[in-house]
Amino acid sequence: MNIDHTVFRPVRSGNAFEEAVERILQSIKLGIVPTGERLPPERELATRLGVSRMTLREAIRALQQAGYVESRRGRFGGTFVAYRASAAPHDPDALAKVVANMSTDLDDVLTYRWVLEVGAARSAAARTLTAQERDHLVTIQAEVERSDEGTYRQLDSRLHLAIAEITGSPSLASSVADNRMRVNELLDAIPLLQHNIEHSHAQHRGIVQAILSGNAERAGTAMAEHLDGTAALLRGFLS
Repeated sequence: MNIDHTVFRPVRSGNAFEEAVERILQSIKLGIVPTGERLPPERELATRLGVSRMTLREAIRALQQAGYVESRRGRFGGTFVAYRASAAPHDPDALAKVVANMSTDLDDVLTYRWVLEVGAARSAAARTLTAQERDHLVTIQAEVERSDEGTYRQLDSRLHLAIAEITGSPSLASSVADNRMRVNELLDAIPLLQHNIEHSHAQHRGIVQAILSGNAERAGTAMAEHLDGTAALLRGFLS
């Protein structure tokens, strides 16, 4: 299963338009389709989402009006991602507002994330990975380290999704993607701290190395430490 199949999966309800918009937004905000890159062709994307091409066009039109995508004509045309994370000044009350508007509480989101992603790291390390899976994981981890403030959150999300994906469990990968959307709403409400980013890079290297070496216990421990650090930051900014 490719990483974009984690999000570009058939819609589950009668709200085809709304869920198509949700799926495409997930692919953009989680960095599965980075800024400047092209979405899959219309026919392919409609098939993968399980919606009509007319519904897909309506969803893309709405996202274009909202500034998330842009359409280009010509031989190399298509629908391209225009979204870039905001670099607006930090609002000290932003996190409290996000938490207040969530359908659940902060501890629920963070506990669910811990269970999903620690389990994903352990499961990924326990598998015999293909050369392609190993290269993909190393490549994304390196891309995170080369990111800037505008791309860090998306690339960080891609790495965590890639770990879930190589477990071989589509259900787990989808759950991690859905939870990551809620986590990113929280993370986007706090400022990026350079020291924290550098620490995260080191933790990511430890997680990836443990997975590649097949050490499930170390992979789980490294991921748990990484997630605990993020949770501490969120609770600190909320206090």
